[in-house]
Amino acid sequence: MENIQQFLYYPISELPYVIVALIIAFTVHEFSHAYVAYRLGDPTAKNEGRLTLNPAAHLDLFGTLMIFIAGFGWAKPVPVNHFHFRHRRLSGALVSFAGPLSNLMIAIIFIGLYFTLYRIGLLSNLSESTYSTINQLVNMVVSLNVVLFVFNLLPFPPLDGYRIIEDLAPNDVRVRLIQYEQYGVFLFLILFITPLGDYVFAAIFDRTVPYILNSLVALFQWLFGY
Repeated sequence: MENIQQFLYYPISELPYVIVALIIAFTVHEFSHAYVAYRLGDPTAKNEGRLTLNPAAHLDLFGTLMIFIAGFGWAKPVPVNHFHFRHRRLSGALVSFAGPLSNLMIAIIFIGLYFTLYRIGLLSNLSESTYSTINQLVNMVVSLNVVLFVFNLLPFPPLDGYRIIEDLAPNDVRVRLIQYEQYGVFLFLILFITPLGDYVFAAIFDRTVPYILNSLVALFQWLFGY
């Protein structure tokens, strides 16, 4: 086990929770891209079988493995044809934002469900091991989805945050973004696989993710009167 653990980002004991959280997060994220694109007039994703909550349609093998090894990964990108949109730029930005937003909504739903189950007393009647399992699963689903929400809104190609900026930018800025996009991808990869990323991403994730998590918990504590 120790030999395997050295290649993993997460402790082996947490892998079952990571797998469940990952399947939920990636599947809903990509489905949301496809659903919003379809509602705005683009049937491309639907025609390619991506308008579904079947994880098999969305999970990328290598991208999934990278989650376990490096702590970040990706699913299969949803195909989008902007020419089907009536308002191409706004629609494109909405489709891009739908993915990260869905991850935030998953976190909110799971926190709300946890507080509801606690309030009505269902959690207090469980055995200690069952309660611990539910608690760890909820924590993993919530934290992973908040991380994906923040991660995907970073302004680096090919992330959703970059696509939003690209769609909403003025024509002259958009042309330059497209021109230098390949270098942006290269810069993003360098930052993620080298210690240089610690100066950029550490400040974002070490502050933003805990702030969002604490804010969501505080919100539900207020709603439930704790």
